[in-house]
Amino acid sequence: MSQAEQAEQAEQAEQAEQAEQAEQAAAEQPGYVRAAAVVATGTGSDYRVDIRAGRHPLAADEPESVGGADTAPTPVGLLLSALGSCTVITLRMYAQRKQWPLSEVRVRLAYEKGPDRAGRITRRIELTGDLDDARRARLLEIADRTPVTRAVRGEIPIVPAPERPGRPNSASRPAATEGTQSS
Repeated sequence: MSQAEQAEQAEQAEQAEQAEQAEQAAAEQPGYVRAAAVVATGTGSDYRVDIRAGRHPLAADEPESVGGADTAPTPVGLLLSALGSCTVITLRMYAQRKQWPLSEVRVRLAYEKGPDRAGRITRRIELTGDLDDARRARLLEIADRTPVTRAVRGEIPIVPAPERPGRPNSASRPAATEGTQSS
């Protein structure tokens, strides 16, 4: 990566951080505390999206078969990654708190398309360690209550963020075009 690209990336990161801080100040509502924030930005006519999750850069794209450049995971791939990583982290935290001998957690996920555009996520959790059946069952119960599992199941609402002073909420502006994407 050239110095110019690095400088541009650093500037974008600073702008994203400033935007996050401004949104956080505007979005704070009584009883709610921001636990995570992401800024996703798409420019140009392609499907690539640059993502800033805190100070971490990520990206999303679509496969070439639907017009993307396949430069990054699809949004669904990122969703599955979030679900899998949240499951692993939550189970490891729980086992550590209980001092259970859980040496490895592996989560295999797939997004499947069915009839009538129905979709589903399949998840298989593999637990390695000297765990009895009761502990394994308890860990699988905990997996069904992780924050990302709850969000994916629709238990956590998605609401418009409050408007920022001097800027209309972009969700309230009509979309220029609407299309169908594979994600």
